[in-house]
This record gives sequence, C-alpha cells and structure tokens, in this order.
Amino acid sequence: MRCLFSAYLLPLILHLCTGADWCYQTQVSCESHCKGPDRWSEVNADCGKNRQSPINIVTKKTKLDERLTPFKFAGYQTIFDSTMKNNGHSVQVSIPITATVSGGNLGETYKAVQFHLHWGTDGGPGSEHTVDGEQYPMELHIVHMKQRYNRLEDALRDPSGVAVLGFFYEESSNANKKYDLFTHGLRNIQNTNGNTTLRKIALNQLIPPEFNMTNYYRYDGSLTTPGCTEAVVWTVFENPIPLHREQLLAFSILKFHDGKQMVGTFRPVQPRNGRVVYRSSSAAITASAILILASISSAFGLSRLN
Repeated sequence: MRCLFSAYLLPLILHLCTGADWCYQTQVSCESHCKGPDRWSEVNADCGKNRQSPINIVTKKTKLDERLTPFKFAGYQTIFDSTMKNNGHSVQVSIPITATVSGGNLGETYKAVQFHLHWGTDGGPGSEHTVDGEQYPMELHIVHMKQRYNRLEDALRDPSGVAVLGFFYEESSNANKKYDLFTHGLRNIQNTNGNTTLRKIALNQLIPPEFNMTNYYRYDGSLTTPGCTEAVVWTVFENPIPLHREQLLAFSILKFHDGKQMVGTFRPVQPRNGRVVYRSSSAAITASAILILASISSAFGLSRLN
C-alpha cells in the first residue's frame, strides 16, 4: 500500500501506519507498521519522561566536577571469545568475563554486561550523543550494571543501577587494525538473529588507551531504546576512536528484520530538561591548555614578525 500525502487522508495514513513494534526513523513507512522515535512513548511510556537519552552536550554549559577523576578498569585487558549478534536493531556482543569499572565518581563498582553500536548511513553521521551539535559517524556503548546485581532487569530498577560508557568514532585515513576481526565478523551476521563467534578480543582493544580517557562528560539519563528506562549514569568520552571509512561502511551491510539496510540506528537527541552535564577536570585542563598554547603561538608569531 502506498502512502498518499493528501491532507484529507492524513488521519487514515496515521491509522494505517500504526504498529506495535518500535523502529528507527529509517524504517518508518506504512508497510513497516512500526513506530519511529517520535512515537516511542506509545510503545513504552518511559520514553516520554524527562530524563531521556541521548542529548546534545553543549560544552560551554557543562559544569566542572573535580570528582570526575580517571577511571579504574579491571579485566578490560582480559582476552575472551564471545558471540556477536545482529539483534534486529544493532550489533551486540555479550561480555562473558568479569570486567569492571570504578572511580570517576561512580559511587561503586560496575561490571560490564554487553556492548553495542549506533551508526548512520554508509559512514555518515550516526552517533546518538552530539557535542555542540556535531554528530559523529558512530558511537559505542559499553553497558555495565552495579556489581551487586545478577540481572540487568534488577539493575534497571535502581535509578543509578546502570552505567554506560559512550565512545565516539571518527573517520581516519588509516585502518584501525584492532577492529579487523570485528568488522570482518559483520559479514556473517547480515540478517536478523544471525550470530558468529568473535574470538580473542579484549575490551581495551576497542577503546582508547587509559591515558586518553581522562576527558569526559557525565549526566543522568536513560536507555536509548524502548523501554527507555531512566536508570543510567552516562559517561561520554571526548576523544574519538579512529576507523577507516571502509571499516565504518562495513556496518551498513547489516539488515533490519524486514530485510532493509540497517542504517540510521540512532535515537534523535532529547531535551535536557534542566539537567546539568558535568565535565571532568581533565577536560577543563585540556581546554585551558589549548587556549594557553594558542596564546603562546600567537605571541611567538608576533615576536617573529617584529
């Protein structure tokens, strides 16, 4: 059935296009019978609450928090085998080892559960969070829950039960060799529910080195897919992970459950609704250092001219 856009047919179109399942905007059509991001609150009421994610991080409005010290990672260097799966909305990898993160004013230790990614179309803009309106090509989410919980469902009942570490990607002129096994594995899971074994990986291979993870932002938010549960302590790192364009393109070979190209797998940014976004002291130091270096460079240039 074709969507006709005559004004008098709009109520009928809305009725026909109503569906019970959620989907991304790239999937929305009359034929899909699914509800895009602007209608997720019809799928789960929590998606319409006031502490939703992702958000646009406006750097000049962030607040310095000296308690946002460097993180302490344990088990992130442990090599493991796992299952990489096309779950119909993204690619997800379960974490079968004990890998934890603490420090950074998290309050307690959180253990890693799984990681997944969000991307655009053929390497174009696709991150969920944006910084000063800039959308990166892709975003990695490493999902953790408080160590005292055994099930993610239980952690989600705690307002701070889940901690997600978010990392941006940027296009690089060189291939990131650490991602070769991962991107090659995507070929084996093109269809929904497809899975393959991902061998000999470690979490620290996928993210920047620890010394490059001291600049980050923190705010309280939610899951970015339905049920949109507001139980997430978000950490969004400033420094992106480099990937070659071909590596970014590899994600667009995946397919949604309806067979369409899996692209645009991100929720649009949500209102902050008065929430404060905090920045680590390192982020502030970095910004100050850049300004100082710029001043020195400028002064040096002037002295050379004289």
